[in-house]
Amino acid sequence: MKQPREILAEEKAMRSIVSLTSAFESLSSMKIMQTKKKVLVSNQFFTEIWGIYKQIRVDVEFNFGRSASEKPIEKELLILITAPGGLSGDIDQRLVRKFREHYDPQKNDIIVIGRHGAQQLDMAHIHYGQYYDLPQKDFINVDPLVVQIRKYRSARVFYQHYMSLTTQDVRDLDLGEVVNRMGRAADIGVAHLETKEDDEKITEDTYIFEPSPYAVAAHIESSIMRLALAQFIYDSRLAQLASRFRAMSAAKERSTDEAKALHTQYSRAKRALIDTRLKEAQAGLKKVRQETSS
Repeated sequence: MKQPREILAEEKAMRSIVSLTSAFESLSSMKIMQTKKKVLVSNQFFTEIWGIYKQIRVDVEFNFGRSASEKPIEKELLILITAPGGLSGDIDQRLVRKFREHYDPQKNDIIVIGRHGAQQLDMAHIHYGQYYDLPQKDFINVDPLVVQIRKYRSARVFYQHYMSLTTQDVRDLDLGEVVNRMGRAADIGVAHLETKEDDEKITEDTYIFEPSPYAVAAHIESSIMRLALAQFIYDSRLAQLASRFRAMSAAKERSTDEAKALHTQYSRAKRALIDTRLKEAQAGLKKVRQETSS
């Protein structure tokens, strides 16, 4: 049977875990609110830039910012966005499982964002071409990603999707289709604005495009790509933070229950030790009395 001091030490350690998980829970909740604000600002800017792009685009196909002379690689680039480390629940494991269902080494190249995903691919002996750390600050520089994506005919993003604080999903989406879908959503916002404001249309009759409309459209496509990728990363960050919040909440609840159980066990062990000493004292006193009376 454990001594009371041993149980007390375990209880103190468990109380420390309660404090730690509570701190992580509060930190995740605060960062979730900050990231949500970033997503809203990004959506507003995308709507504005799409309104310009749809007026000057010279091709119905989204070309990822490639120039007319660039020949893309006839492969699909897979972009895997994962957490920077552990403590985020099982969401990364679910994402990697979905990724492996789609992955074909003959047809795909891989870019990994986030250390946790890179570690899982290393353990699975899956080779990836590029690796980037997930940004910890508010500013997200996706220019290295844009440079890599424009080399390929198509790109698919695997990421965690934030649905609510208690529910997160894993998704994979074709980047070109996503941009067009976001554009259709932006068209609704642009049409709403056009009913209120009689803005001058952006055409070659009213503006000068240097060096050419195609080059300007390609530049705007790169900007749209940056916004779309940033939104994927923000969405993944939201899901990761929510998953961490949920994991830390569950861990705090379990550690709190365990600390209470240890406290009860400590009280019982302490009482049992006192009872044992009282019995020993009574037995000793009884023996002394018997010796004295004899």
